[in-house]
Amino acid sequence: MFCHLRPMRRLCLEKIFPHWFPFSRALSGAEAVNALRPFYFAVHPDFFGQHPVEREINENSLKRLSVYLENLQKPGFKSLKPTQLTFYVRETDQSSSDGQEPFSTSGFRAVKFTLHTRDLLSTVLYILNSCSLSVEHIQSLNTNMHTQPLKEAKRMPDRPIKWDKSYYSFTGFKDPDEDLEQVSRVETTLTSWLDNNGKSAVKKLKNSLPLRKELDRLKDELSHQLQLSDIRWQRSWGIAHRCSQLHSLSRLAQQNLETLKKAKGCTIIFTDRSGMSAVGHVMLGTMDVHHHWTKLFERLPSYFDLQRRLMILEDQISYLLGGIQVVYIEELQPVLTLEEYYSLLDVFYNRLLKSRILFHPRSLRGLQMILNRYAPSLHELGHFNIPTLCDPANLQWFILTKAQQARENMKRKEELKVIENELIQASTKKFSLEKLYKEPSISSIQMVDCCKRLLEQSLPYLHGMHLCISHFYSVMQDGDLCIPWNWKNGEAIK
Repeated sequence: MFCHLRPMRRLCLEKIFPHWFPFSRALSGAEAVNALRPFYFAVHPDFFGQHPVEREINENSLKRLSVYLENLQKPGFKSLKPTQLTFYVRETDQSSSDGQEPFSTSGFRAVKFTLHTRDLLSTVLYILNSCSLSVEHIQSLNTNMHTQPLKEAKRMPDRPIKWDKSYYSFTGFKDPDEDLEQVSRVETTLTSWLDNNGKSAVKKLKNSLPLRKELDRLKDELSHQLQLSDIRWQRSWGIAHRCSQLHSLSRLAQQNLETLKKAKGCTIIFTDRSGMSAVGHVMLGTMDVHHHWTKLFERLPSYFDLQRRLMILEDQISYLLGGIQVVYIEELQPVLTLEEYYSLLDVFYNRLLKSRILFHPRSLRGLQMILNRYAPSLHELGHFNIPTLCDPANLQWFILTKAQQARENMKRKEELKVIENELIQASTKKFSLEKLYKEPSISSIQMVDCCKRLLEQSLPYLHGMHLCISHFYSVMQDGDLCIPWNWKNGEAIK
């Protein structure tokens, strides 16, 4: 009786969307990436350097979106679970805030949507529409597509196909509306998420163990060979990607060992561009070729000279501001090269000199400040956020009135750090974790709260795992478990 249900379903779909339905699987993976270029441009983490929390949220969401797109392309897939994503979207020429949260004063807005699509084309259209981005460019990706189908497809997310419930009962297909209703009705709990994802994470972690050992070996070998302080990565690249980068550096060391030894005592960071960072780390751009890396190592002596001049400049600023220390906090500030940071300090110093503001010598010793481009503020960690072009008179008044509060905040920060480290050790021991760490945007207060509640639970799935405290639930490609710091537990909230 029901053997004709599938052909009937296709016939009905063709009647409702006669133009675009034949192309519902027309996009290849490469074409989907190309079609999403405006989206990637609007949410790329590199554009959120001044906003570390938003940058990290976009990074995590992009990872989850990548997994979703990969699964759509796997042969024989049936149905993907609804995936909720949050992105901070920059204001671009294409974007508008119709039906979305308005842009903040920082020039971006939060966009939240749930993906439950069955093919690449509908996924791409849904993402672009959710972010109020144009879909007209997709026509050029397939010459068989016409302008009219795209315009009709653009509104597809607002006109879902409604099937009678009996169809799903008889065929056994999953009702997408039911899944979406459940997503909005049920809040994920830690135990339920671990029950659903624990085995998958264990399998991925087991598969990654040989590469993890190879990564440790390469890192130790290069650190010893070049006498480096450390080797780090700016982004959460997978283990295989990191091994590839270290192999590349190892080959360069075999060819130009004496040149690379100029980095003795330095920390090397694999990142998006080559140079020296504001704190003196050697940055190797992962897209650069060996020739660029070699040139960078050859220029290190001149970078060291600039670094010494920068330290003198910091001391001169500190002297003018009553002993307050100028610092650069990697987790809270945009990624700057040494040249860029020196230029900022130089501008700030010259403004101070011209203003002739007076602080009692060494009256602000023990306090810290960082440079930014916004209004003066006191961070909860105790340091001052000072704009480079701040009015000196206002700066003096602000620092003097907030100095005592800053000292109290810094004292509380140190106390909190001790508690945080103790709780990390206790949690690692209780759950026999291989590693427990947090993303840079997670504060000590959030980490303390998270660990305290974890210690009250019995979580056997965590045994031997790598656990990252983040803002989202996610299983990374190498088996690391990511959970939000404010995870919920107990009965599902309805």
